[in-house]
Amino acid sequence: MIPFDKRDGKIWYNNELIDWQNVKLHVLSHGLHYASCVFEGLRVYDGEIFKLEEHTERFFHSAKRLGMDIPYDENEINLATKKTVAAQNVQNGYIRPFAWRGSEMMAISAQHTKIHIAIAAWEWGTYFDPKLKTKGIKLNISKWKKPGPDTIPWDSKASGLYMINTLSKHEAERDGFTDSLMLDHEGNIAEATGANIFFKDSNNEFHTPIPDSFLDGITRRTVIDIARSKNMKVHERKISPSELPNFTGCFLTGTAAEVTPVSKIDKYDYKFCISKDDAGFVYTLRWYQLFKVDFQKYDYVKASMINDIVNLQAYWAQCTERQYPKSDCSTRLCHLMTDGKGCD
Repeated sequence: MIPFDKRDGKIWYNNELIDWQNVKLHVLSHGLHYASCVFEGLRVYDGEIFKLEEHTERFFHSAKRLGMDIPYDENEINLATKKTVAAQNVQNGYIRPFAWRGSEMMAISAQHTKIHIAIAAWEWGTYFDPKLKTKGIKLNISKWKKPGPDTIPWDSKASGLYMINTLSKHEAERDGFTDSLMLDHEGNIAEATGANIFFKDSNNEFHTPIPDSFLDGITRRTVIDIARSKNMKVHERKISPSELPNFTGCFLTGTAAEVTPVSKIDKYDYKFCISKDDAGFVYTLRWYQLFKVDFQKYDYVKASMINDIVNLQAYWAQCTERQYPKSDCSTRLCHLMTDGKGCD
């Protein structure tokens, strides 16, 4: 992989598009030393930004939680994000807007530092190894816990909050796992290092932790909305690690992680596609992200028409490998899923 400081293109930096390798950050910036930095992560599918407004709204909320006044309004940041994606010609990739305190002051107090804004975008595939998408990833249980909600600005996407996530992720990788399950300050299940978590029980009902000490993900909300629109029950509640052997399925959700099946947590194994309905639900969200098709509108979308998640992935891979346009592939998949009715 090309190091990020060696890439070419443009980065939107304080209201200008600047050559990628010419963007400068002083080593004595407050954000670098004291973590006075907030950020967002967005996906681009077929040139379109997924849930831009929701991400920008959260970006501003995070900044406000850290006492940072972004010197632009939300519409200006939305336009700047679109401008950056266009300048980079990103078709399927990732966007990273971020804001940080500058180098005017180097102390705990930073009342008079300038707030800098930058937006970068690049082509990017899956967060996890694509091969694991057909098998499910494996999680350990981290020794690090999420701090209590009265100790941190837990509902912000602030860089300092990710230190223990990195430590947890590194620990998991060293031990042969893909990612790590983190508990909250009370010892209940919280999330993975960069994604929310869902469990499925034997009654085909979903369970997900209440986000009262960690970020309420935008993809998490989308999953819940889609599930409930399909009359699938979703329980938002406290979940104890002692319940892990009782669940039959598990998956992660996040802008980067998208929908990622989990096959193992610690010593407990899960089947991420137990029935045809499971595959249909997961790919309802996947298509919602990829093709901007709002399947909530289509009552005739039948999950039972899909044999399993692996077959769908194989179909998509075969279609794109034959160099059909992705729009054609999405149409073919829509016809497959809807028994020929298609998605307008």
